[in-house]
Amino acid sequence: MASEAAAGEQNFGASQMSDGEETLTPLEQEVLDEYARLLGNLNTLSSLLLDLSNNPSAAILDGLRGLERKTSLVFTLLKASVYSIVLNQQIDTEGGSNGDDDNTELRD
Repeated sequence: MASEAAAGEQNFGASQMSDGEETLTPLEQEVLDEYARLLGNLNTLSSLLLDLSNNPSAAILDGLRGLERKTSLVFTLLKASVYSIVLNQQIDTEGGSNGDDDNTELRD
């Protein structure tokens, strides 16, 4: 990858040298050099991201497996809690209709 960046910089410099009529100020040359370095860095970054996307690391996969286990546990606990709430409401509703007289005595 560094060789690609160096080749890009060499090509850039060669195209500049072919223009014998125009000379660049030191500031313009510095800006062009920075652009060439930026191009090399972006090419390196692009290749690294391509490698990462093609070959997911084992650490990421292990982390995702752990997260999947925790998520399924939370989902199971949530279902159990909802079932418990619904069951308690049904018991209260059935108990309330059978024991209305008891509730009225307690309110007075």
